[in-house]
Amino acid sequence: MSEKPHLMNMSAGLASVGVAATLVVLKLWALGETHALSIAASLADSAMDLMISLGGLAAIIYAARPADEDHHFGHSSAEDLAALGQALFILVSAGVIFWAGLRRIVSDAPVQLMSEGRGMVVMAVSVVLTLGLVLWQRRVAARTGSRVVKADQLHYLGDLLPNLGAILALWASAQFGLQGVDSVVAMGAAVMLGVGAVNIGSGAWHALMDRSADPEIVAGIAEIARNWPGLYGFHDLQTRTAGSQLFINLHIELDGNQSLHDAHAIGAGLKRALIEAYPNAQVIIHKDPVRD
Repeated sequence: MSEKPHLMNMSAGLASVGVAATLVVLKLWALGETHALSIAASLADSAMDLMISLGGLAAIIYAARPADEDHHFGHSSAEDLAALGQALFILVSAGVIFWAGLRRIVSDAPVQLMSEGRGMVVMAVSVVLTLGLVLWQRRVAARTGSRVVKADQLHYLGDLLPNLGAILALWASAQFGLQGVDSVVAMGAAVMLGVGAVNIGSGAWHALMDRSADPEIVAGIAEIARNWPGLYGFHDLQTRTAGSQLFINLHIELDGNQSLHDAHAIGAGLKRALIEAYPNAQVIIHKDPVRD
């Protein structure tokens, strides 16, 4: 990756962290002003965003660092360890918010929301900032092809629904005195947080356990190898992931009578094609004579 795309990816990562940190501060203030659980749920979501954005920024920085003598395959597993810790934190937060919402619904004396107008202003600012970030991330991802930026963009797109739900809850409270809408929105957002945490945690766990890559990726690798000129076949295709890194091991079958130079050229060309298709991949190719 040239310097300019790397700097663009860095700008997207820094923008993501900056927006998430700003939203955490704004929503903390709004929570204190309104006592709305829907804002608490949105705050927890923004806190998750901040942690994930920090992890994404670290991934972008680490992508520019080569492996060292103690870590021959790089340091990308640290992303999975961080993601697993994040998932546990998010799951606990979602449980607390869901339980608080349930208690408010069944309580004989529900908590009165206050300063709904201020809360709606904060959530509207959240929507505008999130939309601006998503548009910038989309532009960066289109130019650099960064999978980290693309994943972060999809994550922030999913954040718009809880923010809009919080605005709806505050509006219903201010206009009609419907306090229960706040609890329902908060419980719905807590469920979304919980599902997201399980998905993040399971993905990190599988990566730490050296599970193979997504079947679609494995099929894509096989398709490239199957159609590569000079190959009589391939076997022992093995993959694993660590953070944003993909590792590919592959045995290819070549004409044993051709020169070492020609055999190397075929293998090197296949390696370049795989890296072009999967930019975050590290590829190891072993060459076997076709008769073996």
